[in-house]
Amino acid sequence: KERFRKAIYAEASRGLGEDYDFTPPREYVGVYLERRRESGFQLYNTLGIARGDRAAYAKQALENYNFFGAPHIAVIHTNEPLGIYGAIDCGGYVSNFMLAAQALGLGTIPQAALARHSGLIRRHFSLPDDRRVVCGISFGYADHAHKVNSYRTSRATVADTVTFVDV
Repeated sequence: KERFRKAIYAEASRGLGEDYDFTPPREYVGVYLERRRESGFQLYNTLGIARGDRAAYAKQALENYNFFGAPHIAVIHTNEPLGIYGAIDCGGYVSNFMLAAQALGLGTIPQAALARHSGLIRRHFSLPDDRRVVCGISFGYADHAHKVNSYRTSRATVADTVTFVDV
């Protein structure tokens, strides 16, 4: 039952796993960098991790590969010939999976970090070579008493993210 968790955690702990199927962001700039920093600082502050404590940051990052304690993981993958369009379709699926889980009282955590280990994922689950790993979703009943669940990141407004045009 825990074989996958142990395998991916071990690979990540050794610093291995730059095995993406899709190119990760080259860099975060502007509002995307601001949002990423805000989210990270909120997480670290909530967990009592001092600003600049890189060892503690790294330890917390490894929790991705422990699925943040969730008992289940869904690996989201697409067919290689679909390229980026397949990944976009998966984004819609991830959103709907998360909404359906929430309606059933489950907590979810979408995890792009798992895609760093696409080769391991394909080998572990015997996925065909033409499958491309997009992300994972850790899920289970949320621990509402855990301090990491005590805050919410801010959200951009619709006006900040969508341009409506008359056609």
